[in-house]
Amino acid sequence: MTSARRQRILALTPRERLAEQWARLGITPDYRCVRGPEVGMAMVRGRMGGTGNAFNLGEMTLTRASVQLMNDGVATDADTELGHGWVKGRDTRHAELIAVVDACAKRREWQADIEEGLVAPLEQALDAERHEQARRAAATRVDFFTMVRGE
Repeated sequence: MTSARRQRILALTPRERLAEQWARLGITPDYRCVRGPEVGMAMVRGRMGGTGNAFNLGEMTLTRASVQLMNDGVATDADTELGHGWVKGRDTRHAELIAVVDACAKRREWQADIEEGLVAPLEQALDAERHEQARRAAATRVDFFTMVRGE
């Protein structure tokens, strides 16, 4: 799984569910915050009709964090154990948790556990919620038609 796909799934998952699934894995690394968590703003861009010229739609609140894994209380030298997390809104704990998962996923001994025990079940839950929401929306769909006089 790509890092971008993992980041997307973790950011869309509610923090409580993510924390619960993470605790089930039993991975408890030592880490230090390199940046943040900090709250800021990001520009959201749009396109007219989805294909036209881009325009600035407005700003949204964004929280980001970066963490570095520690070995026996000492920061590692490798950039491979640096993790980053971004989430919409002001949930600093959510961004930090995403950064920790991202950093841990870069260690070979935890990669499979994180993919199979955390990311895959969260992705399935998000897909199920999306399908349920689409099903409920489809149930309220109204088809309009026009009758022609004289037929």
